[in-house]
Amino acid sequence: MKGLIIGLANDQSLAWGCAKALKAAGAELAVTYQNDKAQSYVAPLADAVGASIVLPLDVRDAGQMTTLFETIRERWGRLDFLLHSIAFAPKADLHGRVADSSAEGFATAMDISCHSLIRLARHAEPLMTDGGSILTMSFYGAEKVVPGYGIMGPVKAALEASVRYLAADLGPRRIRVNALSTGPVKTRAASGLSHFDDLMEKAAQRAPLHQLVTIEQIGEAATFLLSDKARYISGQTIYVDAGYNTLG
Repeated sequence: MKGLIIGLANDQSLAWGCAKALKAAGAELAVTYQNDKAQSYVAPLADAVGASIVLPLDVRDAGQMTTLFETIRERWGRLDFLLHSIAFAPKADLHGRVADSSAEGFATAMDISCHSLIRLARHAEPLMTDGGSILTMSFYGAEKVVPGYGIMGPVKAALEASVRYLAADLGPRRIRVNALSTGPVKTRAASGLSHFDDLMEKAAQRAPLHQLVTIEQIGEAATFLLSDKARYISGQTIYVDAGYNTLG
């Protein structure tokens, strides 16, 4: 398998757990870094998983996105899977009430966290000549109100809806699209959410399995969904959260 990972940021990120699991399953990887500052964190991780393509990608930069997929076409000739693991919202909008969010902040969060998946899927489609799999990362806050999650709740809900529509669009080409909804995980990005420590403690106490999921467990689930073993699963949001979502 040859696959592209978007969102590898550091050794605590969900994408890192996925990259390790995919590498262990025999995948050849391409990874991206957001900017020069991020490159110093991503480069050693890319080396650790033997990534053969390492390129910059700000998903708002159409030129960088085109270059990325042209490079994949030239070097590999195809793409088997795409992992989308990025999300962003301006702090002022993330930490405030949804009712008070700015139009600009909401649009930025939606563009980077949701519509970027659509743009990436559009670029990936011609390279998935023998079918393929696309996976994005969601969170329980898309379905239920999670205190402190703010505008990312509506944005992740839009992301999950986009997964279903992309699955319908790309299904005739045997390209599957799914979302993996994780429980709270202690990543550097998640630590920016207010009340996050309380959320983690509550999840560990209330989840049927009475534990939190790790990036390694998320990586195992992602590897399954991106593999041919999940070839009849598409348009779904799959929970990997120790059962927390079942509690309502």
